Amino acid sequence: MTDLRAAVEAVLPSVRTDLERLVRIPSISADPAHAGDVRASAEAVAELARGAGAARADVVGVDGGAPAVIASWPAPDGAPTVLLYAHHDVQPTGPADQWSSGPFEPSERDGRLYGRGVSDDKAGVAMHLAALRAYGGRPPVGVVLFVEGEEEIGSPTFTTFLQTYRDRLAADVIVVADSANWTPETPALTTSLRGLADCTVTVRVLEHAVHSGVFGGPVLDALTSLCRLLATLHDEKGDVAVAGLVTDPAADVEYPEERYRGEAAVLDGVELSGTGPLADRLWSRPAISVLAIDAPAVADAANILIHRASAKVSLRLAASQDPQAGLEALTNHLRGHADFGVQVEVTDGAVGGGCVLPTSGPVFEAAEAALTEAFGVQSVRAGMGGSIPFIAEFQEAFPDATVLATGAGDPDTRAHGLDESLHLDMFAKGCLAEALLLDRLARLPR
Repeated sequence: MTDLRAAVEAVLPSVRTDLERLVRIPSISADPAHAGDVRASAEAVAELARGAGAARADVVGVDGGAPAVIASWPAPDGAPTVLLYAHHDVQPTGPADQWSSGPFEPSERDGRLYGRGVSDDKAGVAMHLAALRAYGGRPPVGVVLFVEGEEEIGSPTFTTFLQTYRDRLAADVIVVADSANWTPETPALTTSLRGLADCTVTVRVLEHAVHSGVFGGPVLDALTSLCRLLATLHDEKGDVAVAGLVTDPAADVEYPEERYRGEAAVLDGVELSGTGPLADRLWSRPAISVLAIDAPAVADAANILIHRASAKVSLRLAASQDPQAGLEALTNHLRGHADFGVQVEVTDGAVGGGCVLPTSGPVFEAAEAALTEAFGVQSVRAGMGGSIPFIAEFQEAFPDATVLATGAGDPDTRAHGLDESLHLDMFAKGCLAEALLLDRLARLPR
């Protein structure tokens, strides 16, 4: 292990350089204006894979999809094949002038590297490259590097992609480096992720807007009616009040309220909603958020009764919940709880399945041991409140493969937000853990 630790330490400077190179490419998959940058990002990843000894590295895709990279290192005789997943596309930056430094100009401060995508998920790409370089491009197992280009827009062509490139992606173990550690000092394997469903609800009360003074009183405006409807999604304690949603068994990790308040930046005096352990509320129960409302801006307000208002509603689902059934439950609630006979229209949005990952078996045990050895602290088994729907698709497409969810995030990463960052010491340990994992997988009995 000493030699492997030294090998990882030796390649970290070049990995850091290449991570910064990738971060400088604004590969925002949600913005068509950045399609060329997404392509450039994929080409850069393929080039780096070839430099890390790949026997083959191609930029590939399917109709209507963003460019992805598939690279391969053939398996030595008798060794398993491991698929290493990450994605090279990133979220939009939000107001760039509100970042402490340029979102696409990596900047180090206090042991963290800042920039859009520096953690989510170009650090995942870099971790894979670090492990492969540590072995001089000749890993002890077969490796398929799969770097997706549309994860941040929900992987809309993932199913078709799997069908098209199934033979090239087949593996015994799948490592998804798109999750997070418990803390920068304590590693974690993600053992469950919630599913996702969303919709847009529109409320109409009038044929057109009318004078609020002349006609106000006998009819509630559409925005007030929408707010009243949205308020029915939770009960008086803040628990989700939609019938037909599933709750999974309780999590076995304690999540202290003080920690949650700090990590979520909850303001002083704001009470937490819902009942039961925080870990359950975060990982094993449904959660509903209103993401956006279409209504006049305050600056443009006029003295009228608004005739129509819309909101986008997001539902996170327990891992065992069928996402289509969850969406149907939400839709039925919205259609059935509007008062005063207002007209309600619900338009379905995205759905994605949750997943439960293994917590036993030789592959999982090898991963826990590798993380524990690299960090010097016992690895934690943790749920994830977010959603990575394609993991369920991996499980369906390759039912005999063991899927592991690791990552380079931590509670202060601010993925998708302003000042996204990567804890550099944690990243170095994560690179070592992946190299150790490949070694342990190579030595498992076949």
